[in-house]
Amino acid sequence: MPGLRWWIVGLLTLATIVNYLDRSCLSVTAPVLKEKLNIDEVDFSYIVTGFQLSYMVFQPLAGRFLDWVGLRLGMAAAVIWWSIANMLHAFAGGWFSLAAFRTLLGVGEAGNFPGAIKAVAEWFPPKERTIATGIFNVGAGVGAMIAPPAVAWIILTYDWQTAFVLTGLVGLPFALFWILLYRPIEKHKWLRESERQHILKGQAALAVEEQPEKGVWRIVLPQRNFWAVAIGRFFAEPAWQFFLYWIPLYLATEHKLDLKGIAIFAWVPFVAADAGCIVGGFFSPMFVKLGLSVLRARQCAATLSGLIMFCAIFVVWSPGPGWAIFFIAVGAFAHQTMSSTLLTLPADLFPKRTVGTAYGLAGTCGYAAGLIFTLIIGHVAKYVGYTPIFITIAFLDLIAAGVLWSLLQAPKPAAPAPVEAAA
Repeated sequence: MPGLRWWIVGLLTLATIVNYLDRSCLSVTAPVLKEKLNIDEVDFSYIVTGFQLSYMVFQPLAGRFLDWVGLRLGMAAAVIWWSIANMLHAFAGGWFSLAAFRTLLGVGEAGNFPGAIKAVAEWFPPKERTIATGIFNVGAGVGAMIAPPAVAWIILTYDWQTAFVLTGLVGLPFALFWILLYRPIEKHKWLRESERQHILKGQAALAVEEQPEKGVWRIVLPQRNFWAVAIGRFFAEPAWQFFLYWIPLYLATEHKLDLKGIAIFAWVPFVAADAGCIVGGFFSPMFVKLGLSVLRARQCAATLSGLIMFCAIFVVWSPGPGWAIFFIAVGAFAHQTMSSTLLTLPADLFPKRTVGTAYGLAGTCGYAAGLIFTLIIGHVAKYVGYTPIFITIAFLDLIAAGVLWSLLQAPKPAAPAPVEAAA
């Protein structure tokens, strides 16, 4: 099959769509749950925190699990777990049980992105990695974009419980599809030899020292580059968590929109986010063509994303929901261009056998910030309003870019393969 590596990215995109469809179901049902289960903004922050806490804890464990069992079985197990957990939401009777089911969802969904980044590291040379990451990360926006109209329609046609069941069911056939079609690069019978050589030669040019005598965590944690990525994720992640979970409540509270109005508006930022995934994937190659190294190009790409993200501050002065959604969409676009850079860095900086673990540990730092920010949002939104929140998120991606400039350094390259003497 020609271009098989891009078909692999297509599979990763589908997985991410399913992941975010299930994840976003809660935010769309939030106004209904607020009424039906007597949940306020503070309770909602606890529910979201349950997901974020388990996602934060299990990202490095999921990454280590995927490094151990491999992507074929590991990704399928993750999808099956989170699909069942999403369906269990239908049995919630209050904020506490909903938070418990949300916690289970986070355990399974923690495997998606470490697995996807590990696949990109295995299937792509460095110059194509941000493009590949941008493509599969489109799934985040697509899943979140599908959720408002689809979930709103299911609720209006049936009820909120059915919304969780139907969105959860989508993942089960995908898990079977993944098992049947995915194989690692060295075993895939559909991979042409010319494409295999293109991938392997590009990887060899910027291969990172393997350090086989060390355990995976001992390779990752002491490295300055790990902390550059982890701290960068810490500052960047809260903005996306806010866009993902709080926009429907923001529209209902600040602009008095009902469920139909939310369905009309809430999907728009995620279309912009999808565009950001694709455009952001080309930021680094653009800077590489200007003569910069891969690592310097990543830093410049992150800075450009942070400058665009600052436009989110204008939500504060929006006269109505249309303008508010426009500036939120600009912020979502900017943040996802940043994600194309940040999510790719573990594949650039660490040996292949440690990429899943490195991504998971960095993701834990990002979700720790998302968790803290969510708890703060619940109280600020209830007692002060959304203005301080939008002002804060406008600066976060710029701070993350500054961290990359301060801490990133070129990793130690792998030793060249020995040349055998002629007989």
